[in-house]
Amino acid sequence: MSTGQRNTTLRFLAEPSDVNFGGKVHGGAVMKWIDLAAYANAAAWSGKYCITAYAGGIRFVQPIHVGNLVEVSAKVIYTGKSSMHIAIDVQASDPKDLKNRLTTHCIVIMVAVDENGKPTEVPEWVPETDEDIELRDSAIRLMNMRKQIGEEMEAHVKYLK
Repeated sequence: MSTGQRNTTLRFLAEPSDVNFGGKVHGGAVMKWIDLAAYANAAAWSGKYCITAYAGGIRFVQPIHVGNLVEVSAKVIYTGKSSMHIAIDVQASDPKDLKNRLTTHCIVIMVAVDENGKPTEVPEWVPETDEDIELRDSAIRLMNMRKQIGEEMEAHVKYLK
């Protein structure tokens, strides 16, 4: 098992520049924060430079408002040879009461790469609790579903050219 850091949390205030035309934080801004947290978490776990290979199942549950304290939490839930599956939760609160509410959730897969941009091995994460085992098993099920979705998406490629 690695001595790498399994959990990473980024915290900051949502700014006016993050707002969409509807007055809420833009989904693109949230996706950027998710990618930043996933990178920080994967790099902390592996000790290597990492790239985003997949971000999926993004669920926008509730809006984030300007001035909210935003907390983006990332956690390694599965490791492959060079990949790390990272569960991301985005929560927001009014900084005056700090009552966090889930706003967004997703899974991001990061891949560690060497100085030539080639995938390189990462430390294995071994689940130790029942919750960790459930998270790992869920990551494996999602991985299998993504393979099926990928095959289905290939059928569309010929029509998009």
